Amino acid sequence: MPGRERTLRTEAIILRRQEIGEADRLLVLLTPAHGKLRALAKGARKPIARKAGHLELYALVDMQLARGREWYYVREAETKEPFLPLREDLLRTAYASHLVELIDRFTGEQDISRAEFALLRDALGWLCSDADPRTVARYYELRLLALAGFAPALHQCAIGQEELRPQDQYFSPPDGGALCPDHHRDTGRGMPISLPALKTLRYMQTQPWEAVRVVRIGPALHLELERLMLAYLTFVLEQRLQSVEFLRRLRREEA
Repeated sequence: MPGRERTLRTEAIILRRQEIGEADRLLVLLTPAHGKLRALAKGARKPIARKAGHLELYALVDMQLARGREWYYVREAETKEPFLPLREDLLRTAYASHLVELIDRFTGEQDISRAEFALLRDALGWLCSDADPRTVARYYELRLLALAGFAPALHQCAIGQEELRPQDQYFSPPDGGALCPDHHRDTGRGMPISLPALKTLRYMQTQPWEAVRVVRIGPALHLELERLMLAYLTFVLEQRLQSVEFLRRLRREEA
């Protein structure tokens, strides 16, 4: 069993870190075969520590870990991909924190999470490219929801299962996706979703990233997509996302 291994070597993405004592650092790692792990990096905050430069947030690191009573201990660490733009651009840093917060909420400790790990690794790379970070976030949210078993219904009415017509519809997080006007009227549930928003979410849900990244999305449509997806994520997770307010504050300051 992975939880009983005394030592292991694994790739890991550093999700969170916490200062412990005067020189140590407690890390929360996402790994492909062992899910989330907690690992203590002793002496990592000392200026001369060899591991210090290899334990940055959101970096992809090759690690050797030794198991202790409460958590693992970092024996070796070598950066494989630092994702440097995420530390050089505050807006992209904020989006990276959003991606990480989501996967942290959806992933349990020591769950095998190869697909989730690959998705986060790829999405952090997309954030480092010239892609619109808002598009990265929406695509990532849809893919992560699908992996977690919460993909929203976007092609059929979430209540009646009938095919949705090409017109403005409604979107109901409690019902699991889009609603036709008839079921919206019958239940009183759902927020409006425009036809362009529905088509864009459908495209993101079914197409590879290479096709989605080149889609041009206007500011108003971006805001609608964000409103819909965050409402759905808040319902599924049953709590608000801390990263969202930080992103909104950054946008207000930029405006």
